[in-house]
Amino acid sequence: MASRSALIPRTLLALAIASFAGAAAAAGDYPAVTDARLAAAAKDDGWLMYRRDYTGSGYAPFDQINAGNVAGLKLAWDHTDGLQVGYESPPVVNGNYLYVTTPRSRVLAFEASTGKPLWKYEHDLGDAGLKTVCCDVVNRGVALYEDKVYLATLNNDVVALDAKTGKIKWKKRLEKPDLGYAMTLAPLVVKGKVVVGVSGGEYGARGYVAAFDAKTGKLLWKRHTIPAPGEPGSDTWPKGAYKTGGGAAWLTGTYDADTDTILWGVGNPGPWLATMRPGDNLYSDSVLALDPASGKIKWHYQYTPNDTWDYDGTNEQVLTDITRDGKTYKALVSASRNGWFYAIDRTNGKLIYAEKFATATSVTGFDADGRAITDPAKRPDVDKEVFTCPSFLGGKNWWPIAISPDTRYAYVPTLHSCMTIKGVPVNYKAGLPYLGASFKVLHDPAEKDHWGSVQAIALDTGKQAWSFKSELPWNSGMLATAGGVVFSGSADGYLHAFDAKTGKVLWKSPQATSGFLGVPSTWRVDGKQYVGIWAGWGGASPIWGGEMAEDPRVRNIPLGGHLYVFTL
Repeated sequence: MASRSALIPRTLLALAIASFAGAAAAAGDYPAVTDARLAAAAKDDGWLMYRRDYTGSGYAPFDQINAGNVAGLKLAWDHTDGLQVGYESPPVVNGNYLYVTTPRSRVLAFEASTGKPLWKYEHDLGDAGLKTVCCDVVNRGVALYEDKVYLATLNNDVVALDAKTGKIKWKKRLEKPDLGYAMTLAPLVVKGKVVVGVSGGEYGARGYVAAFDAKTGKLLWKRHTIPAPGEPGSDTWPKGAYKTGGGAAWLTGTYDADTDTILWGVGNPGPWLATMRPGDNLYSDSVLALDPASGKIKWHYQYTPNDTWDYDGTNEQVLTDITRDGKTYKALVSASRNGWFYAIDRTNGKLIYAEKFATATSVTGFDADGRAITDPAKRPDVDKEVFTCPSFLGGKNWWPIAISPDTRYAYVPTLHSCMTIKGVPVNYKAGLPYLGASFKVLHDPAEKDHWGSVQAIALDTGKQAWSFKSELPWNSGMLATAGGVVFSGSADGYLHAFDAKTGKVLWKSPQATSGFLGVPSTWRVDGKQYVGIWAGWGGASPIWGGEMAEDPRVRNIPLGGHLYVFTL
């Protein structure tokens, strides 16, 4: 782990900083990112937030690059960064300004059309040892509002930067570092509020979502995901367990303007071993519907009650309408770590359907009320080791899906792994892991020849439409476009362009200098369309991946960040 967190040599780092210092902001006027523009982000020429728009679609209505000409993509510009860890941020673009984050909570600003460096922000991590940062020192991107860029950091700061200069406008700290909390997500701006969530479920942190005033940095509300005594859901926990109950909210949520509701996923309960905390353990492994004005919970749906496999419920909650059995629903869809693809009525939290998209043996089905049914034989204990699927890395992990209104498909980057897991006695101590389990990731016996795949799932049915199999794990996010093309990067360093209807590979980039872990995005400047993505292998798979991490093809993936931008 230490080698993956190491910085590039000091001389190279100094040169990299110097290349940004004093760079003239030649990108032109900075268009203000208003509430109206964020509400209409799906139609914007830029890429104004983590997943483009409030629905989390990952879809752009651009067709200049299309199935007929995507094979002509060429490199427009690139940027090399030297950290030997995972690069997960999408390029976020407003006008001709492009912002992308790196590991260790840095922000880089470029001219979006040429790659000219504009400024660089190096966050001061102080004396933080980052010992309670789970699964690599990554960052998943920025949010934009008015004339500012917002960043959530590993040492629990929320920072507002001047969009044209990178100067700090305000900085607020949520928690002390190294005691269980960290932040790796991209913030979400809703109605003048900067909304973030904390990591730390593996360290007994009590999760929450918080909102700050975008202008001043004032903390407006904080909603804990694990209820205290007397609050709704508190009776689903043993006495006192809420204080170390986990429920991290470590991925970016979405926003439903129709109902004025934030939808936010919640992670695993703590410790992992469920025999130590009998009950459903609300609101772990859930999606929460929150009032953006107050953080009040409107409704919830729990994906895995009394989770003992680290299946979480944090995977993105993507908003779309679906039609099933002749009825149209305002829905959210989510490909869960537990191996099931869900469609949920986003007006009331009721399950519409759930279908397996990966081998799933722990969660076996659902009762008439939509509650998950789990197999007692697959539950570990201190004296009981079990083999179950998926592994704790999930049928899909943090890397986001995309959906297309043209094909009515969801495009899901999928991991095919199982695990052995056994209970281990554990006591809580601040700043130390609070797992209560030993585990090892293993091959899925049903998928012996490959660790990963990309698959298309029909939104109205939850059934697979096509699948592209990969010998290596597939840990990159998805991008869908009106050109009938879906983009995502492979672990062996190729950005793929798939035919959105059939899954046929229409184009592969030249091999990158590292494997792709990043999230692709697309934008237009002066009518010209670009596609950008970080290469830079890392994240959870090579650290906790068991047999997968031991696979020589995975172990030998080169490291180091490299931002690629393509155009015709």
